[in-house]
Amino acid sequence: MIEGSIVDEKRYVIGVIGDIPALLALWEMFKDQSNDETLREIGVVAVALPGESVLPEATDAGRIVPTYAGYKAMLEKHPEINMIIEATGRPSLVFELRKYLPPAITLVERGAAQFFINLLASNQMWVACKVDLLHTQTMLKTIVDQMDQEILFLNRDGMVVGMNQTVLDRSGLPKRALMGKHYCDVFTRSKEGECEEWEDPFERTMMTHAPAEATTSLVDPDGRVQYFRVYTSPVADEDGAVNHVVAMRRDITQRRAMENRLQQAERLASIGELSTYMAHEIRNPLFSISGFANSLMRDKDVGTKAREKLSIILDESRRLDEVLRSLLNFTRPTEAQVAEVDLNEVVRATMDVMQLPCSNQNVVPHVSLDEGMARVHANPDLIKQCLINLIKNALEAMKSGGKLYVTTAMNQDMAVLAVEDTGVGIPLDIRDKIFSPFFSTKDKGVGLGLAQIHKIVGELGGRVDLVSMEGVGTKVTLFLPPTLAVEDSGDSA
Repeated sequence: MIEGSIVDEKRYVIGVIGDIPALLALWEMFKDQSNDETLREIGVVAVALPGESVLPEATDAGRIVPTYAGYKAMLEKHPEINMIIEATGRPSLVFELRKYLPPAITLVERGAAQFFINLLASNQMWVACKVDLLHTQTMLKTIVDQMDQEILFLNRDGMVVGMNQTVLDRSGLPKRALMGKHYCDVFTRSKEGECEEWEDPFERTMMTHAPAEATTSLVDPDGRVQYFRVYTSPVADEDGAVNHVVAMRRDITQRRAMENRLQQAERLASIGELSTYMAHEIRNPLFSISGFANSLMRDKDVGTKAREKLSIILDESRRLDEVLRSLLNFTRPTEAQVAEVDLNEVVRATMDVMQLPCSNQNVVPHVSLDEGMARVHANPDLIKQCLINLIKNALEAMKSGGKLYVTTAMNQDMAVLAVEDTGVGIPLDIRDKIFSPFFSTKDKGVGLGLAQIHKIVGELGGRVDLVSMEGVGTKVTLFLPPTLAVEDSGDSA
């Protein structure tokens, strides 16, 4: 007989009636399809084998289960049984059991037993599918949250219905503040519900049911431009209808900076070839033109009107020669003599020269010099030229007056020279072009000032940083490598 403690733990104490093949098949099926929770509630305490002359012993979870030649003997020995499973399926035996068994014992016929076994199998499959789905969902969320790109999940109207952790981290907003917003409010910081004037990839995806992409730019609170690439991909249902869209934003500012440097290098190479050609093919005829014009100006027989025209020819010849000289100087490597330069001294000398232009334009200069500045290895005249160009550009941006800030400082391992104005600022659409050769917003000049600054600082091993906001002002910072505390080897650069 089964131990009392085991019976107490089971909800269903079972006796099984059947021939050996049917019994074994039914029990193995039951154990295979059941889960651990079900088996903990069920215990088989005895088996009846009607008509069997040899009574083999059965086992259940390592226990020996007693067998009997008939169900009446089984019930007499095991009054704790509260369920009988009839495994033979013989109608006569089923009829007999219905009449004999008391109400306290539940009779489960073979067909019902098989039904519940299949039900258990379905439940087990559902549980397994649920566990697998939860595992897949957790894994997918972990992958999406760890991606460096910002990802939004949108409905058909472009409203945010979900996002990855990167969006929350970079926006600094809680999830509830972003849910239900239009995706442009998150990715382009435009007015609520309106996208900026760009080729909206979401609209194209909804129209074409295909992936789309576009570039957008933002000015951060410090006035620096960030470039982003926005990608949208459709999510279709079983009928092929797009019901959701995935939008991803990737920061491409570094890539854009590299592209700009590469384009500028290509332009400089082209300008170098062009300048050589111009020097040979234009300067010689230009010299002849100006020479003959000077000769005619000295001729007493030339009339007043002709002299006026000759004067125009000479002025334009000189202007063209100046353009050629600037171009040739720009394309040639800087060969000026370098020395240890005191940036503070350069600023003082330059501001002495530029004090009058500032006063004439009602611009108030503010000079802040770091007395602990390191010296830089450069040519003082070229650094002064860069500073004068920056101040002139600042004055051009403050035609109605304003404030000019010139500062020096040490920034970690670099010496810093900065010029900041309170002028009109630089429009976003030309921000990428201002350091390009021959680009100028002025009526006069050849557009080499900022390009020359970029070239000079770059050859010294430094860099130029620009921050600008329209209506607020512009700040250009030169980062120059300081002179190192090492003995001079005596080699000339």
